[in-house]
Amino acid sequence: MKIGIVGAGFAGLSSAKVLRQLGHDVVVWEKAPDVGGVWSATRRYPGLKTQNDKGTYALSDLRMPADYPEWPTGEQVQSYLQTYAEMNGLLPSVQLSTEVTVARPADGGGWDVETADGTTHVDHLVLASGIFSRPFIPPIEGRELLEELGGEVLAASEWHSHDQVRGKDVVVLGYGKSACDITVEIATVARTTTVVARELLWKMPRKVANALNYKFLMLTRMGEGLFRYRSVNGPEKLLHARDSAMANSMLGSVEKVTTGQLKLRELGLVPQGRFADIARSTVSLATEGFFEAVAEGRIAVKRDTVISRFTEKDGRAVAELATGEVIPVDVVVAATGWTQDIPFLPADVMDRLVDERGDFLLHRQIHPIDVPDLSFAGYNSSFFSPLSAEVSAIWIGSLLGGNHTLPPRAEMLAQRRATLDWMRERTHGQHARGTNIIPFSVKNIDEVLSDVGIGVSALTRAKQWLLPIDPGAYAHVTPTLAKRLQRA
Repeated sequence: MKIGIVGAGFAGLSSAKVLRQLGHDVVVWEKAPDVGGVWSATRRYPGLKTQNDKGTYALSDLRMPADYPEWPTGEQVQSYLQTYAEMNGLLPSVQLSTEVTVARPADGGGWDVETADGTTHVDHLVLASGIFSRPFIPPIEGRELLEELGGEVLAASEWHSHDQVRGKDVVVLGYGKSACDITVEIATVARTTTVVARELLWKMPRKVANALNYKFLMLTRMGEGLFRYRSVNGPEKLLHARDSAMANSMLGSVEKVTTGQLKLRELGLVPQGRFADIARSTVSLATEGFFEAVAEGRIAVKRDTVISRFTEKDGRAVAELATGEVIPVDVVVAATGWTQDIPFLPADVMDRLVDERGDFLLHRQIHPIDVPDLSFAGYNSSFFSPLSAEVSAIWIGSLLGGNHTLPPRAEMLAQRRATLDWMRERTHGQHARGTNIIPFSVKNIDEVLSDVGIGVSALTRAKQWLLPIDPGAYAHVTPTLAKRLQRA
């Protein structure tokens, strides 16, 4: 088939590589001038680093370079993806600086994809443009006044230089990893740096108790197993016996150690709820230097509040918080998440992609139940996003090659609705329209590969209980599938 792929990040490039290896002709459209997706030079901010260690944040057939630090920078990740594209001969198939403006289902099947260069017909379309498509900046009363007084509001992806905030009063909105990364960098040059957080999130130090690497806690099957899945089996039954007594005890111990190590109680930054709320996808790696800067007074954190409006005081802009407190502001950097939209799809197609609550109706996070000749890659955001995206591409190739078939529509729809109900309940609605599967990353990989019928050995699965997931353990899957399809 001729397959069109929108996006050249981890999901787009791995889809191109896998589908080419399975015998398809691919074309990739990327609106940025470089490959990388969220790691593109057009989107990354100073201080950006991965949340995973380099061993787990990689594709199956290319390890991160040995000279990279354990947590690579954004620039290094983009360089890694450039190398991956070159190594697999993908660059001739990638059209950079090319934005898809419209993609329509074609008469007789397939899709007609429009860019500034014209219209291309493809037999199948893969959307790998990501769930982080458009920055969300909350509407705040008085923004026009702020700008009239010389201030500005930036999305995190629009902050590229320290000079944008040097010597200014800066407010950072949000408390996720991006917000804290940005704050530490801004505090080195700004006059004042204030974080305004609607909700505090639990943070994990890179080394718990300054000894145990975070990856051994959260990036293993054991770490994932501490959080109750829809069904439990094997060792998980022991962890969740007696109302999850063992799992809750282990998570409670991590919470206690983390609270003390980061001095959260002394700083007044203990989040509401329990550390077990990581199951709501609300944990992030602690940014080096963040809590130290709070302790030293170089960063102020206004917790459990929002900016109500911008107003004027003594001839300059100020931000008025919901608590009534007023703080000076020249620049607002919003690290407040993303709006998930697919602007190039017609409205009637979008109506068939989502349910009445706006959640994506994707079987296995990949297959639109009611839209033919279309697949999604990378819409299973996880602790192992590169590997999860690659496994999605393998599933797509398996389906297109006839290696596996779909369940009946009614069955897929019932399964998806049940999954969405469960996701919505456990995350209190913070399920990213059904695309965020954290912390059940390996569960998703297992389920996707169970359809393909090619997985890892029982010995490998056993090792993964105590050791971080190694993407290299899955390098055999695509070649094995290719041989199976050739024989068929």
